[in-house]
Amino acid sequence: MREIVFDTETTGLDPKTGDRMVEIGCIELINRVPSGATFHAYFNPQRDMPAAAEAVHGLSAAFLADKPLFADLADDLLTFLGDAPLVAHNAGFDFGFLNTELEIASRDGVSTTRMVDTVAIARKRHPGAKLSLDALCTRYGIDRSHRVKHGALLDAELLAQVYVELLGGRQIGLELAAEVEVNVTSHAVTKEQILPRASGERREPRPHSASEAELARHRAFLEQVKDPLWTN
Repeated sequence: MREIVFDTETTGLDPKTGDRMVEIGCIELINRVPSGATFHAYFNPQRDMPAAAEAVHGLSAAFLADKPLFADLADDLLTFLGDAPLVAHNAGFDFGFLNTELEIASRDGVSTTRMVDTVAIARKRHPGAKLSLDALCTRYGIDRSHRVKHGALLDAELLAQVYVELLGGRQIGLELAAEVEVNVTSHAVTKEQILPRASGERREPRPHSASEAELARHRAFLEQVKDPLWTN
């Protein structure tokens, strides 16, 4: 099963008011294991960078000025995403920016039926607990010491680890098996069904008793044993 874990960085909180995506990072999972394939890009938002947003991710307008427009890489991104489920933390936020950028680039949006929200999963698994990415990394012992500021690819890498832990961690195979619906009918199985009757003539059993020569060698060996326990 192929899934994409992704994260975005933006100029603000609402694409409907003119905020834009400035970075996206994607991690490919195959059967919930990172394959090593990634997609990462910065985008020129063609607008200023509010100080509050820059304080979060550290991406300035000057840094982004020579980066490509989202439309320039839209097809490459869509190719990487394919038709896989898309995993994000507070996924509605990231989907909102992704689909807004796709609309601006005259591309079809990504269906929200593909959305997997790790916040929703965490809320069911840990009701009442803190659900931020930092809090979940702490809960699961995931090292984030190298995370000074938010970064889309780094956050996607951390989220991929959190996602696997939310679904069972190293014992995930057991949970995956439970997700698959299998119709099982009980049948009595005969010995003949397990071991089909061989064709051809029946072979006589091989003799397994010791020969006279083997028995004689055994008696000679026992005679050499001093003070054997079996005679006490």
